[in-house]
Amino acid sequence: MAGYDSLKNKQAELIRKALDGSVFVADLSADPIAELTTATGVAPDVTIDLSPLPTDWDDLGWLTDDGAQFERDSSSSEISSWGSVTPTRTDVVSDTSTLTVTAQETKLLTIGLATGADLANLTPDPDTGELSIAKPARPKSKHYRVLSLAVDEGEAGEIYIARFLPRAKVNSYAAQSFSKGDEPITWGVTLVGEEDSDLGYSERWIFGGPGWQALLADMGFTVTP
Repeated sequence: MAGYDSLKNKQAELIRKALDGSVFVADLSADPIAELTTATGVAPDVTIDLSPLPTDWDDLGWLTDDGAQFERDSSSSEISSWGSVTPTRTDVVSDTSTLTVTAQETKLLTIGLATGADLANLTPDPDTGELSIAKPARPKSKHYRVLSLAVDEGEAGEIYIARFLPRAKVNSYAAQSFSKGDEPITWGVTLVGEEDSDLGYSERWIFGGPGWQALLADMGFTVTP
């Protein structure tokens, strides 16, 4: 008689962690992320490397241990019908992704993101280096391109799991503390993804790396020789 052991398919090597990673940000005018990795060479001697970022993309730098926190909020509209105890039609009416990050580095990018100021207009005083930013009475919504990249290690090399928001705007700000304790002054924001009309999507998941390629068959993908 066949038991549970003949049915189960549990593979510890497919459990992923974000051992390291970065959140990259660019102005909306920057080129979007077209691909995450690039292959060079001829099979079976193929090398897979991370593709360079387009011009004008920058790393937020060190983040808190929370890293990049994603949430997905969806809601639906349901139609009920006479004689049915379950909805007879359900339509998704909203599906929104948000990304929360808390940057630990104080620099042009993090200051601009957390204050909402235009990076192009953040110019220190030429004599003193002093920078002053006044919060406007009616803040304008500024959009960015955002790439969150998580890096894991597999037996065959690095594994990349990324989420790309081609058009994101800050919709809330984290508390900021000026204190003597063990925590630095941080710059925390939550960004919400919106659809980019040129690209036709609000978010894209990207997976790759030499470690990812080596596990394709184990993960259930059809591998073309």
